Amino acid sequence: MNKYIKAVFCVPLAGIKYAILKLENGKRFSAVFPAIASPLTEITVEGKSELHVGKKLKMHNGSKIRVRKGGKVEIGKNFGMSNGCVVTAYEHIKIGDNVMLGPNVLIYDQDHDYRAEGGVAAMKFKTAPVVIGNNVWIGANTLILRGTTIGGNSVVGGGTVIKGEYPPNSVIIQKRTTEVIKQHDGANQSIT
Repeated sequence: MNKYIKAVFCVPLAGIKYAILKLENGKRFSAVFPAIASPLTEITVEGKSELHVGKKLKMHNGSKIRVRKGGKVEIGKNFGMSNGCVVTAYEHIKIGDNVMLGPNVLIYDQDHDYRAEGGVAAMKFKTAPVVIGNNVWIGANTLILRGTTIGGNSVVGGGTVIKGEYPPNSVIIQKRTTEVIKQHDGANQSIT
């Protein structure tokens, strides 16, 4: 679809979403317009949670921002979420200015506490803040876990699973090896 036609629909839709969120949440929601949000996006602010969004938020199809059970999300200006991204906070997620998420990036400040009585079904969580500095590019299919800090001016390679502290001006990748575990001669053999 032509980008101008898309903007005719997405910019007003973002305004409507913002207005509804403001009515529902009052001071617990703030955003600076303009923003672009595809019709197939989700923004959820539960209970006493807070969401504060800077200018020029861009959310593509399937993107979700979920602030749960008293959590807080702060997003700087020029934040872009490609298709299928999810940001979920039970405690605190802070994202700086000029941050871009590639497709299917997942950011969680919580893990299920499987050791709690009742296991995962008990729906208990361990939480720790996630902080992403300014000018960070996060590659497709990356998973950012609780307790992660990514310094400014950094790049996270696609498919990376990260937890911990990473200094500014870093290129972060997760090394993996690929190996042949068995070869066959091409005849009608089953591979097991």
